[in-house]
Amino acid sequence: MTLLVQAAALVVPTADAGPSCYSRLTNEWFCWQYVTDRQSEIVDATVEHVWITVAAVLAGLLISFPLAVLARRLPRLESTILAVSTGIYTVPSLALLPLLVPFTGLSPTTVVIGLALYALTILVRAFLEGLRSVPDEVRESATGLGYGPGRLLLRVELPLALPVVMAGLRVATVSTVALTTVGSLVSYGGLGNLIKDGVLTDFRAELLTAAVLCVVLAIVLDVLLVATQRVLTPWTRGVRA
Repeated sequence: MTLLVQAAALVVPTADAGPSCYSRLTNEWFCWQYVTDRQSEIVDATVEHVWITVAAVLAGLLISFPLAVLARRLPRLESTILAVSTGIYTVPSLALLPLLVPFTGLSPTTVVIGLALYALTILVRAFLEGLRSVPDEVRESATGLGYGPGRLLLRVELPLALPVVMAGLRVATVSTVALTTVGSLVSYGGLGNLIKDGVLTDFRAELLTAAVLCVVLAIVLDVLLVATQRVLTPWTRGVRA
């Protein structure tokens, strides 16, 4: 009788505990235990995702601005610049990243360059349309005050073009957050690495957690850009669409 009681005491706690919500026996979609158990892995993937996204967008800005200025100053080049920047976007990411690997290797640089090239499609047009939105009379007034081409561009045209540019930047940033996951092809995809692993192993909690974090990250970055725009363009705060 004593042996039976001791055996029952050993079995009951095990039955009560049961398998974890992300074990092979349950494999649930929603599992907070997975988040707490794999917190370090999730944080590392999120940090990598953020800095790859930010680096790619900044690189896209640095490339797209001079291209837009060149297209604005030399109208004959505009169609060519827009065609090239748009054409790059049509190259599948499954092909673009492997094409860059021989030059940059299996590194974050490969992903950043690829994403920056994709961002050109949106950013070049945003800068170009922003510069076009500056009224001609404003340019004429600034020229009459002695502003040279460089000073006119940086002190007058670019600030007035910011609302249009920021709208394009928001779209480019959100799309880059999604495209960063493709970097898992070269093992540098941030949350994309978790998504890829979740798909390959049918790990539901990992897949859903990484996907949700991508959405949250896109929303957070978009809100930050909206706040930045309000700070940089105080004259637009009272304007209603």
